[in-house]
Amino acid sequence: MAPHPRGSRLRRALLGALVTASVAGPISGAARSTAVPAPAPAASAPLRATTPAALAERYAAGRDAIRAAERTATRDGHRWRAAMLRAMADPARSFLFFDGRDGGRAAEVFGDLSQAERIAVLVPGADTNLDRYGLLRGGALRLARKLGDRSAIIAWLGYRTPSTTSLEALTLDRADTAAPDLRAFVRELSTARPAARISLLCHSYGSVVCARAAPGLNVADIVLYGSVGTAADTAAALRTRATVWAGRGTADWVAHVPHMRLRLPFATIGFGTDPVSPGFGARLFAAGDGGHSDYLDSGSLSLRNIARIVSGQTPADA
Repeated sequence: MAPHPRGSRLRRALLGALVTASVAGPISGAARSTAVPAPAPAASAPLRATTPAALAERYAAGRDAIRAAERTATRDGHRWRAAMLRAMADPARSFLFFDGRDGGRAAEVFGDLSQAERIAVLVPGADTNLDRYGLLRGGALRLARKLGDRSAIIAWLGYRTPSTTSLEALTLDRADTAAPDLRAFVRELSTARPAARISLLCHSYGSVVCARAAPGLNVADIVLYGSVGTAADTAAALRTRATVWAGRGTADWVAHVPHMRLRLPFATIGFGTDPVSPGFGARLFAAGDGGHSDYLDSGSLSLRNIARIVSGQTPADA
């Protein structure tokens, strides 16, 4: 059945309102944003093994990069960033890579990667950067506690995320830039831990990044939660052997975003089919009644079910 013309016009009107807000937001907020300089980190060799010695070397390199960024922040008077970086450089924390430039890039490991039988890579969405890293880290910690031994969680802040109130949050540009780096990172993990079960956990705009990286990746699951879409009409169009899962909390505002693609003269806006819709073809999991940032909250149904998926188990209905 063809879509009702009135409904189609309404969706386009809503999408147009989003575009207007996206263009206006950065202009009003530009004066408040302040870049924090950081030095370029030393190049890291590929992680070819996850022996304790190999990981210790990689973690030491990450810590050196963090400390170099902390010295620069201190020198330039960015006291809040310097304090945060000092905490990140704690020897009890483990980073496979770190780059403090341009909003920040990092991959923090929770759990013992050298013994992990299950590895979950968290791919965050818009507005995730070093200044807002706590939400990503907190979710990774809670998931690590839920999964327990023989599991490792990697918080992959491996790309420059768009601002929620920017036009880039409605286009593929940032995802297409990020996808090759995510693909290379996951393949490196697959080579280093060939027997481990690897899952991609993709939140919000991170779903677009995962979708663009998906073809050919050796992962067991791609979990889309709070997803804005994937720019694919169906799960099959992602061209992956992984099981594609989708879930959304009942209080998540993403449910009210028009799931469509609108081709304009200057860009194509939107990400198409809603991943939790029957037509997309993902396996659905119950995500409870939380909002857009609540999927990995302690005690939540969504956290329990995401942990079950990572473990290779069937999600619970309630």
